[in-house]
Amino acid sequence: MCRWLSYIGDPVYLEKLVFEPRHSLVEQSLHAEQAKTPTNGDGFGIGWYDERKTPGLYREILPAWNDPNLRSLAHHIRSGMFFAHVRASTGTETSRTNCHPFAHDNYLFMHNGQIGDYPLVRRVLEAMIDDEFYATRHGTTDSELIFCLMLTFGLRTDPHRAIRKTIEVVEREMKDRGATAPFRFTACLSNGESVCAIRHASDDKPPSLYWRKRGDHVIVVSEPLDTESDSWIAVAPNHTLHVCRDLNVCEEPTLSATGCMGAA
Repeated sequence: MCRWLSYIGDPVYLEKLVFEPRHSLVEQSLHAEQAKTPTNGDGFGIGWYDERKTPGLYREILPAWNDPNLRSLAHHIRSGMFFAHVRASTGTETSRTNCHPFAHDNYLFMHNGQIGDYPLVRRVLEAMIDDEFYATRHGTTDSELIFCLMLTFGLRTDPHRAIRKTIEVVEREMKDRGATAPFRFTACLSNGESVCAIRHASDDKPPSLYWRKRGDHVIVVSEPLDTESDSWIAVAPNHTLHVCRDLNVCEEPTLSATGCMGAA
């Protein structure tokens, strides 16, 4: 399973979260504490928003702890909204195109989890992707497939309906094809104006998800970056967290969420 973080607030240098905390994302790539596997060394990626509408993106197959380019970029890139992700593959190959975050137009998406028994449903789910988005699918992961399904189901016009429909379709096809492994879906999505983080599973073991708000920012993480445990709030299972540019935070059941992420 992977580890990730998202940030929204006053601009900061990426190294402030990716490298500096005691349990930073780079530290988690070696020693995750709440993941199925402690090491997340199958590549990493960062995505960030600045003055342009579309996000910047840097992804690499090296482990996050072993890429000097990441340290240099994190030292120099300053952003008020960014994603960072360290990957532990659940079966697909280690390649740059399989590293998160994934981007399309103004959207960023990253994921921790898996479609259970993915080979059973991959073909039928891929057949549902609109040609427009299938043409931009460069990797082989179930994560990117989920993102393409969201786009197909109307992410740009009704994001919460698109999220709900994607979950419903994936779980229906898994059931129809006899998948026994669970669907685990802890993911984060942004249109450059707000952040939407989902914690969902078809069983009772959704991957962990936390958030913390301080005066000028909100951080959403797979696991806390430090030992100030009282300051981190766990997102409830099968709930969605919304964070707007004004740092208003709300949490709703995923399958009835409306949230602050409007059409982009």
